[in-house]
This record gives sequence, C-alpha cells and structure tokens, in this order.
Amino acid sequence: MSTSNLSTVDGTDGLCVSERAPCIPSRVLHLRQLPFNITEQEVLALALPFGRVSKLITLKAKNQGFLEMASEEAAVTMMNYYTSAPPTIRNQPVFIQYSNHRELKTDNLTNQRAALQAISTAAMHSGTMAPGSDGRGVVHGQSPVLRIIVENLFYPVTLEVLQQIFSKFGSVLKIITFTRNNQFQALLQFSDAVHAQHAKASLDGQNIYNGCCTLRIDFSKLSALNVKYNNDKSRDFTRSDLPTGELDPTAAFSKGTSLRVLGGEFVVFENILVTNGAALSPGLSVAAVPGSLMSPPRVSLQMAPPAIHSVLLVSNLNPEVRGHTQTKRLVRVYGDVQRVKILFNKKENALVQMSDATQAQLAMSHLNGQRLHGNVIRVMLSKHPVVQLPRGGAGQEEQVLTRDFSGSALHRFKKPGSKNFNNIFPPSATLHLSNIPSSVSEEDLKDLFSSRGFTVKAFKFFQKDRKMALMQLASVEEAIEALIVLHDHLLDHNQHLRVSFSKSTI
Repeated sequence: MSTSNLSTVDGTDGLCVSERAPCIPSRVLHLRQLPFNITEQEVLALALPFGRVSKLITLKAKNQGFLEMASEEAAVTMMNYYTSAPPTIRNQPVFIQYSNHRELKTDNLTNQRAALQAISTAAMHSGTMAPGSDGRGVVHGQSPVLRIIVENLFYPVTLEVLQQIFSKFGSVLKIITFTRNNQFQALLQFSDAVHAQHAKASLDGQNIYNGCCTLRIDFSKLSALNVKYNNDKSRDFTRSDLPTGELDPTAAFSKGTSLRVLGGEFVVFENILVTNGAALSPGLSVAAVPGSLMSPPRVSLQMAPPAIHSVLLVSNLNPEVRGHTQTKRLVRVYGDVQRVKILFNKKENALVQMSDATQAQLAMSHLNGQRLHGNVIRVMLSKHPVVQLPRGGAGQEEQVLTRDFSGSALHRFKKPGSKNFNNIFPPSATLHLSNIPSSVSEEDLKDLFSSRGFTVKAFKFFQKDRKMALMQLASVEEAIEALIVLHDHLLDHNQHLRVSFSKSTI
C-alpha cells in the first residue's frame, strides 16, 4: 500500500508551502515528521474520524505520507481540526498541510481501494467514524459528551487521570465520575463534538496501564453536563468558583441542556507514553483487511503506575472482633496479605503488608469508606515500608499482635498474571461463591449463611458450572462481614468455600 507512482514526491514537491504557492484546499493532505517505521493504521487512524480515505501513500524513508480523502469537505474538516489540535503519534508531533497534488496515483489501486473501503466500513460500524458524518466528516447532532467505563480496574482511575488522557484530543470542559453496576464510570464533556469523536476513535479499547484499566467509550445521550461541585468525583474546568461539597448524584447532569462551546485550548501531557502500532477499531475483522494491515498491536497508553508502599494502615476496626482475622480476610480479596500487626496502644488500628504496592493501592481504593461491624473503616497508605516482626525480647502481647502469613498456601495472586486479577470488584451486596462440592445444595448454602446471622435475599447456581453460585445479601456491609466469616469455610472433605464480591446482580 505504501508504493508510490508520484515521481515528483521528493520531500518538497507536492507540498503546499506558503513561499511557493497559496495553500489551496485539496482532498490530498501531506503529513510530515512521521515516526520511524510508521504503520498504515496509525496514519489512517488520524483521518478516519473525519471521513473515508480513498488512497494512502507512506514514504517511510522520508518520514512522510500522503492521504487522499473521499471529499474535499472531509479534508478541510480534518485540516481545521488539526490546526487547533495538532496530532501526535507515539508522543511525536505530526504536521499536516494541504498538498499541491489534486489526487494520488498508487500501484495496485484496486486492491488498495478494497482494503480502504473495508477499513472505513468497519470503522463506521464500530463507531470510529460518526454515523452522521456521511463519510464526509460532517457531524450531524453528535454529542460532545462521552460515557466511559473502565474495566479490569487494577489501579484506581482518578478524575485527574481521565483529564490527563483525554485532554490530548481537545479541550475537556467537565468530568463526572461515579460507580454504577459495580463498574467505575465517567461522563466527560469536550468543547466540541469532533474532539469527542477523535478521542473515542483513538482510545476505545485501550489500556490506561499495562494490561489493565481498559477504556470502553461510547457517546452519551446528554448534550451537556451540569457540574455543581469541584471535588474528586466531579469537576467543571471552566469554573474555579464552584464549592467542594458532596456530589448530589441526582443533580449531576441535566438532559436537554444546550452546549456552550468555549474556545478550545489544546493540552498535551508529555508523560503519556504511546507505544508503536494502532488498530483502527476494536470491531475490525481480521478477514476484512490484508495481513499487512493487521500485524501491529493496539496502542497502549502505558502510563506509569503510582509509586507507593505496600503497607496499609486500616483504622476504625471493631476491637471486639478478632483483628488479625477480619483484617486479613477482608484485604486479601484484593491481594496477598504478608503480615498483619494490630497496634499495641490502638487496637482498632492495624498495619497490613501486601505483596506489592499495586495490591495495596487496589485494596485502599476499594475498601476505604466501607462499613464493617457498624464502623466506617479507613484504609490509607502507611509511612512504614514494611511490617516488622517482633524481636526476640518482645513481650508476649506484642508477639500475639503480629502475624506472619507469608508462607500461607491460600494466597490468590501468587502466580504472575493470575486470572484472579480479572475478577476483582468493589464490595457489593452480591457474593460470588465458588469451589462448591456437588454434594452441597442450595438449601445447604442458604442455611450456612443464615446460621451466621446473614439475610439471604436471592440465590442462583451458575447454569453451566454448578461449582459456582451468586448469593445476594441484605446490604453491602452484610456481604463484607459474610466474606470475612465464611471465606475458606470447610464444606466437604478437603473443599473450602471461596467467597468474593461479584459485579453481577440476581
């Protein structure tokens, strides 16, 4: 696809340079300063949000390329957008200008047209191109508000992280974050629908961090967001005068509000690293495009995970409940607990050492502020890098207050890349039960939980695997307490019940 019959292309011919000729709009656009070994996907990903691409030439030796759009109107829309929001590929600025060429001549024209048509059609169906663009880059009534779902939430995703990522594609006006159906979600409003369109095309299906925190992006039905508070859950970047009170979720946004378009300020955050390769859309079929177009992997944002200690301070525990047991069983849902130390003078507080900083961050983000035994527990990072074991001369009580679980055979996340990392969810009223022996019935499990004082609201075995079931309790607090009490409960012979939180409902 990159072979050229443009004998006049030498790095200057065909380029619209103001000293040589006026920049007359053309369907053909000239791209300069492309990264080394640029792929066709990366070039096309810049253009597809604005319409269909008829022809493509890449001159890798010169770090240049030429795109011919299906219409001049689409080329003008693309140029106007990138004039105010210069694009980057692999964190390198790319320069785009009109070419003096009115059309491109390429080898294997029939094959290229077929491939580009397949790509554009797949992009249209999967949302890379707005359905209302008619292949000409004209957006009809497209919302500037994106709805974002973050799957496989291995690290916490803050409002600041979202603003940092999406500002790369245009001016972000407002963000609202919330949890719905046990999933972290956000609504994000751009200053312009084209910015939202480009962000969706580039980021849908990408990972914020390596191997986790996957973005699922769609257009919202809302035309604008109405943010009432500037805090860690919502932000209006156009108003610094808003209070920081608690967010009222019922008044977070209003339907039918018209968008007030502000002058867009384009911001690039240099610490967003982009690896090589970019697929056109998550719905693109391998069979639809030649293999040469499908070889590079998808883009990954690859942001550096937060650098933190692996020790947590868990406070406001109920000192009448066995501290080691409740703390370990609760926190180990999110990682492998190595050591637990109940503080000598404050037995409602405990230090918990996880296997690594990632697991500590995960436990903190999901457990801080949850209710347990009537108390709202607090989970934060400790200043201590490790939990020290008692020395030989320590008193008996101090030795009792510290437990070492590093040799436990029950660690869930010992194996790198364990599938257990994919089943980590915030606390919910619905529990996921697994490792259920065939001899244990639904009534047996209901009686087990009821006998410990828990109210079973609903129960359902998995249809295809009776070793697993969902159980809904009366509240999230009850579910947390049930997990602490009944995880690893011996059911039959050597089979222990496995209990975790579920994202599903019954």
